[in-house]
Formats: sequence, structure tokens, C-alpha cells
Amino acid sequence: MVVTKEMYDKELQAQYGQFRFLVSVNSRKWSLKIMTRLFRLTKGQKVKSAINETRFIPSTTTQGHKIRTRIYRPEGNQGTLPAMLYLHGGGYMMGLPEMANPFYTDVLKRKDIVIVAPDYRLSQKDPFPAGFNDCYDTLLWIRDNAKELNINPDQIMIAGHSAGGGMTAAVTLKARDTKDVKIAFQMPIYPMLDHRMITPSSRMLGSTMWDANINDFAWNLYLRNIKGQVPAYASPSLNEDYTDFPPTISFVGDLEPFYDEDVAYIEALKNASVPVKFKIFKGGYHGFEVGSPDTEIGKAANTFQLDAFEEFYDKYLKTPS
Repeated sequence: MVVTKEMYDKELQAQYGQFRFLVSVNSRKWSLKIMTRLFRLTKGQKVKSAINETRFIPSTTTQGHKIRTRIYRPEGNQGTLPAMLYLHGGGYMMGLPEMANPFYTDVLKRKDIVIVAPDYRLSQKDPFPAGFNDCYDTLLWIRDNAKELNINPDQIMIAGHSAGGGMTAAVTLKARDTKDVKIAFQMPIYPMLDHRMITPSSRMLGSTMWDANINDFAWNLYLRNIKGQVPAYASPSLNEDYTDFPPTISFVGDLEPFYDEDVAYIEALKNASVPVKFKIFKGGYHGFEVGSPDTEIGKAANTFQLDAFEEFYDKYLKTPS
């Protein structure tokens, strides 16, 4: 499938060229290094009206490694709160927690929650399972340090966008399998789930922000050390059993490579009787609500995810009075 500018929502067409340029260069190693340096310029930036903290969590799988982790707590509330483990996007190969500061700000305006966001290892240097292990270690650290953090260990949710959505689905899957932590609900937003690229949308060319070429590049980088069968914790679409999964929030644009695999994931959850809030945005490219937040479709997507978060918070996280 080849996507053209005219196929996108009319307001989104204005930024088609600049985001196509990013797609064309980000599948090159030299560009990836530049993008990583640019992301790192935001390291340490703070979320306003929140208590900002940095912790270094010891890895349970790599001796001597510590996971830089950002923690955001609403000002003026020192009580015991629910927690959100937030996992950033970037194709598993770039990014850091601070890139999602606008999302944290929006969430904290809606509900009091402690957000814990690890700066997990990236596939440029450390392919699977390094980043995944960092994310799961952070989940266990939240559980084990709940009293110190003033977090209710029975009120933990997981969220992430794009590759962070894929990481959300993977960590949720392992938590379901091990029963280490009971996840209250998850928010894998337009998640990156399937390395096989066997669906029509995954082979999409001409799409903006993300297309088949960069998708293939990112998956190969992430999975390059795997010999033999790829585990479902690396590529969550390989999972075939969705029993006992937590309630799920997601959305996706219909003109992006992850569209088919995301719809299939949601249908599998529904078939397992998992409560789901899901929406498809017609004419949307990958991450359109971040790239074009002031458009009507961008505002609608942001409102959808925040309204759904607020609804699920009240239903699955709120402490009974």
C-alpha cells in the first residue's frame, strides 16, 4: 500500500512534508545518532506543577547497570496514590522519558497519580531483552518500594505510546504470566507489536512519521541478537492467549503501519472478554496527536485518551470510600 498526502485528514496534510523527511532519514544509523543527541537535550526537563525526582534503579539482569528513572508526583498530595508505569516511544531505538512531559502534564491535570518512567536501554547499543528487562525491573521496583513511594501496590497501571505501547503490552503480558504484579489496566497507544510485518498496513510506504522501511530497520535493530524463535515478550503479537489481561485503552490512525496489528490485538482482547476502550481515527498518521496537537483530529485523540484514562482510573484505580 502506498499512502499519498491527499489521503490524510485535511488538517494533517500541512505537515506531511516535514514528517516524511524524518521517515526518510531516521532509518539511517548516522541520523539515528543525531536524533538521539537531540532527544538527550531534553534530559532532566521538568513537569510543571509536579514534584520531579530522579532515581537509579538497580538492574536484576545486568550487574552494575542502573536504570535512570523519572518520577512525577502531583504537588500538594502526599497521600498514598495509584501509580502509572510509563514507557516512552521511539521504535525501541531512541527516546527518553522526558519526551512525554506533555502527556504527563495532561494526565496529572486529570487525576492524582504517581508516574514512574524509566530511561530504559535502547536497541542502538543494547537490543532485546535489555530494554524490556529494564521496564520490567521498574515495575517490580514500584511494587517493592510502594510504601516509601506512597504508592498503592494494588493500583498500578502501565501506559506507553508507539514502541512504548509495544513495551506496555509486553510488560503486561509477563506480569500476567508470572503474576508478579496485578495490573489494574493498560494503555498501549498505537503500539508497535509485530516484527513479522505480515499485514497490509505494516508494508505501508509513503506514510508519514513511520513507514515500512523504518519499521523494518527498527525491528531488525531491536531483535538482532535473537537466535531462533522470537519470544512474545519481544513481539507481543506472537502471544495467542489473552486470558486474564487487564482492561485496555488504545487508539490508532487508519493510515499508519501499526493499524492492522493494533486492530488485531484489540479484537483478541475483546474475544477474551477483556474490557476495552478503543478508537480508530480516520486519516491519521502515526503519532498525529503529538505531531499535530492543535488540529481537530489531534485534539480529539488527546481528549479520547485522557477521558478514557479518567474513566478507567475511577473504575479500576479509585480507592473505595
